Amino acid sequence: MFQYTCLNPIAAVGLDNLTEDYTKTEDFAQADAVLVRSAAMHDMELSDKLCAIARAGAGVNNIPLDKCAEKGIVVFNTPGANANGVKELLISGMLLAARDIVGGIDWVKANADDENISKSMEKAKKNFAGSELKGKKLGVIGLGAIGVLVANAANRLDMDVYGVDPFLSVKNALTLSRDITVCKSYDELYKTCDYITVHVPYMPETKGLLNKAAFDQMKDGVVVLNFARDLLVNDDDMKEALESGKVAKYVTDFPNPAVVKMPNVIATPHLGASTEESEDNCAIMAVEEIRDFMENGNIRNSVNYPACDAGVCETKGRITVAHKNIPNMLTQFTNVFSSEGINIAHMTNKSRGDYSYCIFDIDSDSTEAFAEKLSVIDGVLKVRIIK
Repeated sequence: MFQYTCLNPIAAVGLDNLTEDYTKTEDFAQADAVLVRSAAMHDMELSDKLCAIARAGAGVNNIPLDKCAEKGIVVFNTPGANANGVKELLISGMLLAARDIVGGIDWVKANADDENISKSMEKAKKNFAGSELKGKKLGVIGLGAIGVLVANAANRLDMDVYGVDPFLSVKNALTLSRDITVCKSYDELYKTCDYITVHVPYMPETKGLLNKAAFDQMKDGVVVLNFARDLLVNDDDMKEALESGKVAKYVTDFPNPAVVKMPNVIATPHLGASTEESEDNCAIMAVEEIRDFMENGNIRNSVNYPACDAGVCETKGRITVAHKNIPNMLTQFTNVFSSEGINIAHMTNKSRGDYSYCIFDIDSDSTEAFAEKLSVIDGVLKVRIIK
C-alpha cells in the first residue's frame, strides 16, 4: 500500500488512474509520493519515507532537485503534456503583436456610449492597423516539445520559420517540418527574424539568454515572445530595447513589477498551460510516472535521476538502489548477492551526473535481507523493495 499527497489541486482524470493500492494522506511526512504543480517545496522537510515527486507540468524550479537527489528522491515532470496549450497561446500572442487588437477592443469599450460608433470606428480604425504574419520570419529558440509545435504551426501560417537548438533530439528533428530552416547559431537566427520566441528550460546557462548582446544583433522593430520562463529575458536590457524601438513589442506570459510598466508590452498572467486539456494531460502523465516508479521501480521523465526501465518484474524479487555515481559501487552490490549464492537474473544501471540508479531482478524472495545489506554501503542513498 502506498500513500500519496497532493500539494496543489490535481485533475481528477489523473487521480482516477490510481488503484486501490494508493491512499491519499494530508500528512506530507507520511507520503511515499507527492503530486505538485506550483507549490514551493524548497523549505519543506523531506522525510526518509518520501520516494518520488511528480510535477504536473514542465518547470521544476519550485522543487529542490539537488536536495531530493541527495535523499534518493526521484523527481519527475511531464514534458509535452501542456505543449499544445502553450503553442496556441503563443500563436495568439503573435497575432496580438502583429495587429493592435487590444487597442481596438479598448477603443470600442471607451466609445460604447457613442450612438454613431459605426461611423466613428471607420475613422478610428486606422490607429489600430497592423501587419499580417504571412511571409514574416519567425525564429524559434529551442526545438523541444513546445518549440517544434510552434515552428510547425507557424509554418502552416505561411511564415518563414527558423529554429536553433544545440541539443535537438532525433525524435524532435523527425517531427519538425522539412520547410523549417535549422540555424547553426543563435546569431544567425537573431539577424534574420522579425519575430523571435524562446522555448528553452531555465538553467544557469540560459539565465538572461535574451539580453543586450542578443538584442543588438536583432532587426530594428523585432517582436520578442517569452512563454517559457521569465528569467530567460534580462528585464533591464528589454526595457532599454523597448524604449529605443529596437524591440517593437514584448509579449510575455510572465508579468512582474518591472515588465508591466515597460512600454509596448503585452502580458498575460501565466496562462500558457491553463487549459482544461493541459491540466488533464499533465495529471495523467504524472500519475503514470508515479505508478510505474512505485510499482515497478522504473524511471521516466525524471529531472534529477537517469531514465531507467526494466519493464515488469518476472522474477521472485526486485530491488532498486539510488546511489552516488562513484567507482566500485556495482561490485559492492553484486557481492551482496553472490555472497548468498543468489543469481542476478537481470540488472540495469544508469548514471546521470553525480547520481546513479540500479534495478536488480533476483531469483529470491528474501528481498528484505538484501535490501538491508545494500542500504549500509557507503554512497547508497535509498533502497526500495519492489517485489
